[in-house]
Amino acid sequence: MPRFTPQQILSKLEDSPVVPLFFHADASHAQKLLDACYAGGLRAFEFTNRGASAPATFAQLSKHVEANLPDLALGIGTIYRPEEAEQFLDLGADFIIQPIITPEVGEVCQEHKVAWMPGALTPNEVYLAQSLGATVVKIFPGDAVGPGYIKALRGPMPQVKLMVTGGVQPNEANLREWFGAGVNFVGIGSQLIKKADELGIAGFTQHIAELVQIVKDIRK
Repeated sequence: MPRFTPQQILSKLEDSPVVPLFFHADASHAQKLLDACYAGGLRAFEFTNRGASAPATFAQLSKHVEANLPDLALGIGTIYRPEEAEQFLDLGADFIIQPIITPEVGEVCQEHKVAWMPGALTPNEVYLAQSLGATVVKIFPGDAVGPGYIKALRGPMPQVKLMVTGGVQPNEANLREWFGAGVNFVGIGSQLIKKADELGIAGFTQHIAELVQIVKDIRK
């Protein structure tokens, strides 16, 4: 049984709609970032499947989360094939994120009753993802279209849960643009994670807390 239902994942995202995405082969380093994001108020984190060591590292992170961060949903991203989804679900993934739409991956997620977040860009792809049962549709790459595209997309598709990834900046001005245009959630990768190197873990934790508050204020 999954730790969280798709509806519970949505609730976590509604409460803290910024999702960090990150890969690092060193599990101890990744664990520090997870801890900082959790302490800062985030409740969903995407570890990306971008290296040969990703499964082993993810397995260690999953055990750490279950033991120490019980309210954190740890997802796996950059999934293309159903067998990859099965592998990471067996390792404890709480949700699956894709850069594309693979219907067979969606079927695996539905079978296991976990949240599925496929990547889409065109209106046709967004509609397809929704019709196949996506919990959230990831607009990727966001920097290729910009907030104006989201605003236009919202006209015919007002109810789809959208998360933009790619090109989102961890600052108030950029977040205000994206949320003002109608996104529900944002995923932020290197632009956010590099703050840990710049600020240190304590400073990074504070930065996360400030972003959480900024988004709450924007969405009031």
